[in-house]
Amino acid sequence: MKRLKRKQYDKLLEPLQLELAAMARWVRVTGQRVVILFEGRDTAGKGGAINAIREHLNPRQCRIAALPTPAEREKTEWYFQRYVAHLPAAGEITLFDRSWYNRAGVERIMGFASQAQVDAFLRHAPLFEKQLVDDGILLFKYWLSCDQAQQEERFAERLDDPLKRWKLSPIDLAARMHYADYTRARDEMLQATHTDAAPWTLVDFNDQKRGRLTLIQDLLKRLPDTSVPEQPLDYPPLAGEPKTEHFSVLKPILDFDD
Repeated sequence: MKRLKRKQYDKLLEPLQLELAAMARWVRVTGQRVVILFEGRDTAGKGGAINAIREHLNPRQCRIAALPTPAEREKTEWYFQRYVAHLPAAGEITLFDRSWYNRAGVERIMGFASQAQVDAFLRHAPLFEKQLVDDGILLFKYWLSCDQAQQEERFAERLDDPLKRWKLSPIDLAARMHYADYTRARDEMLQATHTDAAPWTLVDFNDQKRGRLTLIQDLLKRLPDTSVPEQPLDYPPLAGEPKTEHFSVLKPILDFDD
């Protein structure tokens, strides 16, 4: 399958983003709570998918939760505790850029969690998620997949681009040697945590543009009817002449040739 060109991608994305804006209005008006988890291999495209969803939504309503490495105190808390703090209130959407599933992936593979902790997580995660769903939260879990060749190509691109190099960490680079280990861990995680209450959806992200469109389309299809009439805004004309401000302004930057 040929990769999508930018113009074709933008044309296909625009109507989906209009539907996302309508969805966000429905969430606000009806007081829904929406949680979307983005999981997958390093470089799969989680950030790009999240940005495509959030681009035209109110950032006060639609928040990104991308938690850093837990502090020493957080390591002694109930494992799910620091994630609970980022769950949405009524009318809000939370997009988790990685989530509590860190324990089943990077923490497990890189030795940051014991086997006993991983086993406990795989037992407890379905119970935790069922509590969220039973309380009325709309929970969506996406796993973004990419082949090892694609992963290597994207790692190299980030390494060569100083504007993208921040995306690489020593953990990311060490994880390159564990592609098969991550596959086994992912399969065990899916088997343990793919439930009727909170199923997983796997999306092919070898072509990231096509993957974003597929994910957003799936999300919109799985939501209830989100049609809520948009309230017209009262926009009266100004009375009198527009006022002019008086202040100092910076001079325009000169062309480098000047």
